[in-house]
Amino acid sequence: MTDQTAASSSVNLLDVELDITGMTCASCANRIERKLNKLPGVEATVNYATEKARVRAPEGVDSDLFIETVKAAGYSAVIPVPLHERESADTSADASTTNDDWAQQLLRRLLISTALTIPVVLMSMIPALQFTYWQWLALTLAAPVAVWGAWPFHRAAATNARHFTATMDTLISLGVLAAFGWSLYALFFGGAGETGMNMTMTFFGTPHGGASEIYLEVAAAVTVFILLGKYIEARASRESGAALRTLLELGAKDATVLRGGTEQRIAVSAIAVGDRIVVRPGEKIASDGLVIEGNSAVDESMLTGESVPVEVGPDSRVTGATLNVGGRLVVEITRIGSDTELARLGRLVEDAQTGKANIQRLADRVSAIFVPVVLGLAIVAFVGWIIAGGPIELAFTAAVTTLVIACPCALGLATPTALLVGTGRGSQLGIIISGPLVLEQTRAVDTIVLDKTGTVTTGEMRLSGIEVLPGENEEHVLAWAATVETGSEHPVGRAVVTAAKERDLDLPAATEFTAHSGSGVQATIDGTVAYVGRASWLTSDQNQTVSDAALALVETAEAAGSTAMVVAWDGQARGVLIVGDTVKASSADAIAEFIRLGLRPVLLTGDNAGAAASVAATVGIEDVHASITPQGKLDVIRSLQAEGRVVAMVGDGVNDSAALAAANLGIAMGGGTDAAIAASDITVVSGDLMVVADSVRLAKRTLGVIRGNLFWAFAYNVAALPIAMLGLLNPLVAGAAMAFSSVFVVMNSLRLRGFKGSARSGSF
Repeated sequence: MTDQTAASSSVNLLDVELDITGMTCASCANRIERKLNKLPGVEATVNYATEKARVRAPEGVDSDLFIETVKAAGYSAVIPVPLHERESADTSADASTTNDDWAQQLLRRLLISTALTIPVVLMSMIPALQFTYWQWLALTLAAPVAVWGAWPFHRAAATNARHFTATMDTLISLGVLAAFGWSLYALFFGGAGETGMNMTMTFFGTPHGGASEIYLEVAAAVTVFILLGKYIEARASRESGAALRTLLELGAKDATVLRGGTEQRIAVSAIAVGDRIVVRPGEKIASDGLVIEGNSAVDESMLTGESVPVEVGPDSRVTGATLNVGGRLVVEITRIGSDTELARLGRLVEDAQTGKANIQRLADRVSAIFVPVVLGLAIVAFVGWIIAGGPIELAFTAAVTTLVIACPCALGLATPTALLVGTGRGSQLGIIISGPLVLEQTRAVDTIVLDKTGTVTTGEMRLSGIEVLPGENEEHVLAWAATVETGSEHPVGRAVVTAAKERDLDLPAATEFTAHSGSGVQATIDGTVAYVGRASWLTSDQNQTVSDAALALVETAEAAGSTAMVVAWDGQARGVLIVGDTVKASSADAIAEFIRLGLRPVLLTGDNAGAAASVAATVGIEDVHASITPQGKLDVIRSLQAEGRVVAMVGDGVNDSAALAAANLGIAMGGGTDAAIAASDITVVSGDLMVVADSVRLAKRTLGVIRGNLFWAFAYNVAALPIAMLGLLNPLVAGAAMAFSSVFVVMNSLRLRGFKGSARSGSF
């Protein structure tokens, strides 16, 4: 298990989430994070991509203190509307709406600035377009771009300066203002404003020109490039968070409640625990509950990703936001608001997207010191060229290019954008990743330990075989056995009855039903007493003859871990029913996929060795541990870890909780207990073992994208800064390269939206 899970179990801690506005780059997030972490007992994480802060502090601390601290750093913060209330809240409180507003502002500035910049760049590049006094028209067009178009960067830089800090906006603002200011000096005090002034744009610094050169095209074009990059980032953030918003929008908006014997249509927010709601075909179930009346099929694809509806009836549990596709249901509400499954999944996704991996923390530390270093390098480049005897124009070019080309934003976006898209895509496939540290653990996992019941198998008893003795008819034996078992509540009896219903058998009437605890049941059918139970009970207590052939069948079935019951009447055994837990259809394929991914599968079960060996042989597992207690499961995990293995544990029961917590990576099946889910790092909502393999592939793919993003961001800066300091690039080209580096990181992360679950549509 990760440290993150351990931290979440800490007591007496206040956990607060903040929506942050005003951040324009990763350095802003770092500054807010540092300010919050200086508060006594506070542990804070700020995510630039999601514009959220997660703050943990001792209980009793006023959350207003966090908001005031953020404001003191020059930004704004609010406590967001609770997840389960967002559908009824004012949309102005929705972070996605704020993101759209910011994107629209950027787009407006981008379009106007682009329209003004194009003629400036063309005139600067093409001497044939440079008519008399063209430079003054260029100034007229470029001035609004350098001032109004770049105003968000100037404003942020001024805010930073008031707090004696510098961010990416400082570099952008200084670069644009330096180019614009130099141009003003050259036009009004140098020779650039004279009649007949001509110039050509080059990709490299030029060792001539001095005060006769202007940089208006640089000031305008760099602004356009940066605005374009920021706009693409804003739109990509909206797209990468689409999965979570879709999840939140899945819930029903209103419901039909039974009150006083009449039906009333009310808003979902008005539903209380204990209310009974009517759900008709085609309607969404309003909240989590228990079916009281009716039988139907429920489409749970929004939770599990599986398209086949699930049959439900009285006493079946149903989940809010799932779709009733069959008959009329009456559901008693058991959970509402933040306690529902939908809200829980939403919180898990948000938690994962807000956190940081260790690899990102390294990038944050680099980004935090990067801006002051770049400012220093720009000064070094300028002074160095002057000392080396270079023209002032070339020294200026090198300094401005160094300011413009630096890109800590790419470093800041590398992890959160990939994490945002990867966890969002996972939620669509029914895979809930609890945090970024999980990804790093997944990379190292080499052994996957699987609980048998409910994980590899269905956890439900089913009739797996019928062996009839000579002279008997299989359907007749099953029909009589099912009739006898109709009054039984035992799982074995229910399995027999279910099998008979699946075959559409007509069951005769039965009377005088009697259950013999631990031995069997009997009932009278057409005046004949029929028995279903253990062979020993039939022979010793009921005077029924069980042949050697029947005893051999029982022994073979029990050796394989199944339960064998003998059906008898009129003093003679008629057949043997074999009942057992069945292997999930996808389990064998999932085990093969684990092996392909380099994971060694290990099977753990509390069942006997025969049952364990049978299941293991069916799915292709060689390493089997049977008759294991919950403590034994924990011991196996620790033993494997002592051998140097990095262990993932997959389970679904309370008895798996300790093993899930001890494993390096805990994976809970969604149909399991709350204790198992709470102890896990990844939750597979559908309970399909093949999706566990998908979760491992998705985690590794997401981590791979993060590492690729960080490599690009680091490599870009390492390569670009020396080139800029040597004056080998025009600042205009530097601005384009800087914007592209951030866009590249975002677009590379968005590739994760195409991840395909192998259980559904093949490999990615």
